[in-house]
Amino acid sequence: MDSVKLDREIYRTAAPNGITVLSEREPNVRSVALGVWVRTASANEMRPKMGVSHLLEHMVFKGTERRSAQEIALSLESRGGSLDAYTSRDSTAYHARVLDADLPRALDVITDMVRRPLLRDTDLSLERQVVLEEISTVADTPDDEVFDLTYETMWPSHPYGFQILGTKETVSALSADDLKQLHARAYFPGNCVIAAAGNITHEALLKEVEAQGWFDGVAPQPPPPVPPVPAAVRGVTRSFAKDTAQTHIVFATDTIPYADRRKYGLLVISNIFGGGMSSRLFQRIREELGLAYAIYSFTSFYRAVGMAGVYIGTQPGKAEKAVAAINAEFARMASEGLRGAALDDAKQQTLGQLMLSLESPTARMYRLASTAVYGESYRSLDEVLKTVEALTADEVAALAAEFFAPERQTVVSLGPNGGKS
Repeated sequence: MDSVKLDREIYRTAAPNGITVLSEREPNVRSVALGVWVRTASANEMRPKMGVSHLLEHMVFKGTERRSAQEIALSLESRGGSLDAYTSRDSTAYHARVLDADLPRALDVITDMVRRPLLRDTDLSLERQVVLEEISTVADTPDDEVFDLTYETMWPSHPYGFQILGTKETVSALSADDLKQLHARAYFPGNCVIAAAGNITHEALLKEVEAQGWFDGVAPQPPPPVPPVPAAVRGVTRSFAKDTAQTHIVFATDTIPYADRRKYGLLVISNIFGGGMSSRLFQRIREELGLAYAIYSFTSFYRAVGMAGVYIGTQPGKAEKAVAAINAEFARMASEGLRGAALDDAKQQTLGQLMLSLESPTARMYRLASTAVYGESYRSLDEVLKTVEALTADEVAALAAEFFAPERQTVVSLGPNGGKS
């Protein structure tokens, strides 16, 4: 196996069968965060099977060859730990937070779930109803639903535009055979990443990983990659009618993938644009104009593409004025960029967020896993901080001009009268 020391207490091992194992030792805590990432998720789905990755994530909790659903739930909670999972566009993750002494137990439980789920028809009929309720929850949460509509508007023919949960129609049509086929196709060691952070050594982690059979076998044919991503739909306006008290609006455009180092420049711009109470959007739209309670900017980075934009919830009668004011701020950012004290403040805010975001073992585990999941070369925190500090006004201005131009933004609204004033 190929083991590399990436940083003072950070190691990566690549096994011949394709699995990657990463760890970061934090001797001053008494816990370990541990996770297994499957590098297949909604971005790999076909439209008729939309939601199958998320449904499979649910179903592995329903029982394995060795444990019932209740035994899975009790396995770590009875020791004070936690066990959870999520499905994103690029990966499906199973992760735990436990006392350091319980690492072997946590890896045993997660391995059992990921590698040996029963996926029974009788469980599926019940769990399908749970997922359908989850889909209904999104439909009852318009500030979530408007984002699903935004992805669908920007990538109407690509899985990045699909709903991660699927639709009621697609989920209702999924069978246990669909889940078993996805499991056989994607849930093998060479398609997985194991990451851990906390009071553990890399050698001890490798020993437990080997004992669970993760290093066995050879690398099989990898699952199909994410289809090539077409150009996003830009500069259009879509309105969807819903009986809500507010109109929910998202401005969004495609940006850059996770592994692109320009993302740090985008983070800096997004922070000053709408990243908090001191941001331009908050001060202008909420404090000066009183047009919203909730307004913020966002950035999302995926394996093949990224997204940046703004969300606002406002009274239907104020939506038109809010859109005009936000477009004016987009135009200002695109034409002026950030210079002088404004750039210094934005960089300092981003530096603080980056450092504070890594205060827990769980956050450090996520960061390690992301390098492997998204194909990004590992960079130490100090290297990342230096990258942010070194951003020039010209670099930031170029990013602002490219991605914050108001004519580039796709605007999706959800509310009464199709989200129109």
